[in-house]
Amino acid sequence: MISGRDQAFMAMALEQATTGFDQGGFPVGAVLTQGDHVVSRGHNLYAQDKDPTAHGEMVCLRGAYGAKFEETTLYTTLSPCIMCSGTILWLGIRRVVIGDAVNYTGNEEMLRGKGIAVDILDDPGCKALFARFLERSPDHGFPV
Repeated sequence: MISGRDQAFMAMALEQATTGFDQGGFPVGAVLTQGDHVVSRGHNLYAQDKDPTAHGEMVCLRGAYGAKFEETTLYTTLSPCIMCSGTILWLGIRRVVIGDAVNYTGNEEMLRGKGIAVDILDDPGCKALFARFLERSPDHGFPV
């Protein structure tokens, strides 16, 4: 069930995605929380660092080393790819909240099938930012 707290954390993830977009990169941001506490945040650095593993979720999770992942929620502005979904499963994250599952359909059903709670906010800001990116970079060269 979506709450006001979910909206607030997604707004933080969208700030991260906007930072990536403003840097000329892919506009994907993520925030990892435990209860009301932000554990880590990050944005996609694929283009900036020339690192194919530097997705927004991965950057965020790298900053959360030592967290009790089974007690966390991951907020991501775009539906997670298979790499990020695999990492979510491997770490034992119990809940994922997605801002945009329209511009990219990731692995929501796979996560649900493995017992992860997945909520899709259908956030207008997340969808609009990624749509702007697709317009700006139609040949982005990234398997989004």
